[in-house]
Parts: sequence; C-alpha cells; structure tokens
Amino acid sequence: MPLRELFAKFRHILPFFKGLQGPAILVLLCIVIGALTEPMIPALMKPLLDKGFSAQGLELWHVPLAVIGVFAARSIASFLSSYGLSYISQRGLANMRQALFKRLQTVAPEHFTQASSSKLTNIIVYEMQGGMGQLVSALLTLGRDGLTMLALLGYLFYLNWNLTLVVFTMFPIVAGIMTFFAKRLHNTVRSTQKATDSLAYVVEENVLAWRAVRLHAAQGRQIGRFNALSEALRRLMIKATVNDALTTPLTQIVSAIALSAVITIALWQSQTSGNTVGSFVAFTTAMLMLIAPLKRLADVMGVLTRGLTSVLRGLELLEHVPQESGGSHVQARVSGEISFSQVSLQYPQAQQAALVSIDLQVRAGETLALVGSSGAGKSTLVNLLPRFLEPTSGQIALDGVPLQAWDLANLRQQFAFVSQDVVLFNDSIAANIAMGEDLDEARILAALQAAHLQDFVASLPEGMHSTIGHNGGQLSGGQRQRLAIARALYKDAPILLLDEATSALDTQSEKAVQAALKNLMHGRTTLIIAHRLSTIEHADRILVMQHGRIVEEGQHQQLLHQGGAYAQLQQQGQSHPG
Repeated sequence: MPLRELFAKFRHILPFFKGLQGPAILVLLCIVIGALTEPMIPALMKPLLDKGFSAQGLELWHVPLAVIGVFAARSIASFLSSYGLSYISQRGLANMRQALFKRLQTVAPEHFTQASSSKLTNIIVYEMQGGMGQLVSALLTLGRDGLTMLALLGYLFYLNWNLTLVVFTMFPIVAGIMTFFAKRLHNTVRSTQKATDSLAYVVEENVLAWRAVRLHAAQGRQIGRFNALSEALRRLMIKATVNDALTTPLTQIVSAIALSAVITIALWQSQTSGNTVGSFVAFTTAMLMLIAPLKRLADVMGVLTRGLTSVLRGLELLEHVPQESGGSHVQARVSGEISFSQVSLQYPQAQQAALVSIDLQVRAGETLALVGSSGAGKSTLVNLLPRFLEPTSGQIALDGVPLQAWDLANLRQQFAFVSQDVVLFNDSIAANIAMGEDLDEARILAALQAAHLQDFVASLPEGMHSTIGHNGGQLSGGQRQRLAIARALYKDAPILLLDEATSALDTQSEKAVQAALKNLMHGRTTLIIAHRLSTIEHADRILVMQHGRIVEEGQHQQLLHQGGAYAQLQQQGQSHPG
C-alpha cells in the first residue's frame, strides 16, 4: 500500500476518535519526552569517558543521579504513552463497533443473502479487535521510534555533521524497501481475509448442520473442504510472512553498510583531527542506537498495513453497504387493507421469476390462506409486506399507501410474524416475548397463557426471567414455537403473518394454541402460509399458487368442488413449504 494511500485511509478512521484530542496530546507529549531521553544516553558517555577517567574527575554522585533520572523519565513517559494510546484506541474501537452494529440493523435485507453470518461476526468482533491492536502497536512504534530517530540524528548533527550525512544515505533506500513490501503485503492481507472468511463459513455450516452431516456420513467430504481451505490460508500466511521477513534483513544490510562506512570515516577523522575518545564513543553509541528503531520502523509497515486493512474492512460495511430506505408516512394502527398491483419479483441470477404479475386485494380483517407446492412463491409474497424483499416491478399498498412511502419502523409495527423456523435470543423468556417493546409482566403472563406456556414457565426456577440459551436451545420444538406465538400475541399487531404456526405442537397444545390464534385473528388481517390444509379450512379465502402465479382462488368447499389444483393438494394430504 503506497504511503499516500495509507495516510488517506487513516482519514476514514479519525471521525471515530472525536473528543479524544486531550488524551492524544498527552500521549504525544509523553512520546516526545521519551524520544528526547534517547540521545541523553550517548551524551552521558562523552563526559564519562573524557572526564571520568582523567585527573579532573567527576563528582561520583552525578553519575547515578543522571542515569537513574534519564531512565526514570523514559519509563514514566513510556507507560503513560502506552496507557494513553490504549485508552484512545479502545474508545475508538468501541465507537466503530457500535456504529457497525447499528448499521447492521439497517442494512438492505439483500446484504444478508450475500454475506454469511460468520463473515460479519469475524469482521465486527475479531478483525476489528486484532486490527486495532496492530494499529496501536504500529502507531506506538512510529511515534516513539520516529521521534527517537529524529532526536538521535539531531544529536549526531551536533557532534559531527559530516558523518551524519553518511548516515542519511540509508534512509531513502530503507523507505523504498518498506514501500515495496508494504504494497505486496496489502494485497496478500486482503486475500488472507477472504480465505479466513471461507474457512469460518465452513465451520459455521458444520456447526449448524452437524445432524445432517452425521446422518449422511458426510464427515469425510466436509473434512476435505475444510482441509483444502485451511491449506490455501496456510499458503497465504506463509506468503505474508515472507514479505514481512524480507524487510528486516534488507534493512539491516543497508544499515550495516552505512555503519561500517561511518566507523571507518570516524576512525580516520580521530587520527587526523584529534577528536577525543569520548566524542567518538558518543557518536558511535548514538549511531548504533539508531539501528534498533530503524529495524522496528522497517517492521512496522507490515503491522500497520495488516491493522489498517482489517479496520477498514469493517468500515466498508459503513460506507459501501446500502441501507434500507423508507418514506415518511406514519399511522398509529392500520385497518389492514392490502393490495398487490401487477407485482413481480425475480431473484438475482435466477432463471425464473419467483412471482409473476400478482394482482390481489386483501380486505381489512380478512383471513387469507396461501397454499401450493414448494417454490410456488408463498413465502416470497408474504416477505414483500414488511419489505424484507422488494418487488422487481409493480406496487404494493397498505391502507391505500404504497409501501415505499411508509416509514419503515412504523410499517413493521403493523405486522406480527410467526414462522415454523423460530428465531430466539439468548435472553430471558420475558425479553424474547417483549422484544423491542417495554416489558409488561401482566401482558407477558397473558400471552404465555394464551400460547399454552404458562405451566412450563411457572415450573422454571426464575419463571419468565429464566434464560433460554442459544436460539432457545433449552426448549423443545413445541415450546419454541409457542414462545414465538406468545411474542406475536404480545405485539398485538393489526396484521398477522403465520407460516404454519402450529406445525411443531402436539395435538393437545395445538388445540389450545389454535383457539388462542382464532381469538387473536378476530378483527385482524391474517395471511397464513399453509402446509397442512386442515389448518386453513375455515379461512375466508384460499389462494392456490403455482410457479409464482395465483391459479385458484376461493373458499375450502368451493375449491374442492372445482376439482382443480386445490383438490389435488387435498388428495395428497399436505402442501409443502415454499
């Protein structure tokens, strides 16, 4: 990464450190103090050698006072600069993470189909942390060693400007080496990050699908996938190490050439001009002290590049991932009238459209059932309503207002959704039911009772405040689904979206929940994706979908008498999810 590009990228990070100018000034002051103590060490050598071993002598108590004083000042400055920079970096990192997570709540829904959860987790949690740690290390090195070199060079100029010019010859060469390898390392780091994402995704897949993997004896294939990606990552890591490792020896060779030339010239000057031993030792010591910071500065480009690349990868989520957009229309509670006008949708890279020219009017308070085989477009149609998907063409309106004109948060307040794929949080039962609303224990108890969960919750040590584990892992399938129903009951939205909401319940629980849902559905617009036709016989209207189109419409008995697609599904005994 060229130095100009490197500094330009730093500007993207600076806004997250707003308000930290005071600690930054303190850190800079401590780094300057620490750097100024460096030339004091060789400076002590000159009087020590020239006077300490001569007849004039030195006051002995001056020696420990000077040495201890210099190192004490350097130690205090080093601690304060390290602590201060860590404080600044962690505050900035927290600001970045909070901004990233906030953005994650508002990114366009299609982004979640393009980026795996392991990739997003890796970026926000691990890469940002590791990248910021590397940046702190690199900035400390740049500050301390950069200013140390300036202080030592200033002292060298003071002692012998001729020899110092020889020392300067190494700097353009070292800068060229650092720039060359930094650019190569940047490209390697980007490839390494992508390889890490792929490896993490395989692990995520196998953690989620461990039952299927073992049931189908697919362990060998999955191990092969993992090993191939692991080997690719290993090769990239080795390549990055080679790039990193070459910088140091090349820098040391240049330093050794300059050092040998300086020592030779210094010895010649001492013989011809009569420079003192103290002057020679002070100059040589100061010059030798330049090598360590120069070596660290050569190494720092690799650390800086990796750290900055990792942090900026997270910021790409802020700057380049599109956000959801909504309008300004707000309505406290809708009546629930929905209209679809020539709505079509085709997924990217799909050969066929998921929905084709859907014209549909849903009356306020109507219960509408959607049935059809897998891939018919039922779930796609329902997901258009809260704008989790956007139609390719056509328009959808709620209470006569196009969905794009609605404020997104207000639009989604109008819907409650219960799916057979229940998603729960590692939090209390009460928090999972209340979700974004204020926690009202009386309402939660009522929702639990209606969802046939009150006895189970009462048996828990902490009742409704009991934690349910990762994605409700401590609950059975039926309990998880009833908890999702309780969540919908608590929300009390005017429109219900039910995706076979009772599919995981036993017969007794299903009867109780069906009664609760019947009460909940009263006076509300309800769309039911039906997998078992027995659950939607009493729907006001049934739509039969095939290949993204509505092919039949009517009530249960009416459709059976027609002897068409619905009657055929009834004979099959079920309608598969779509």
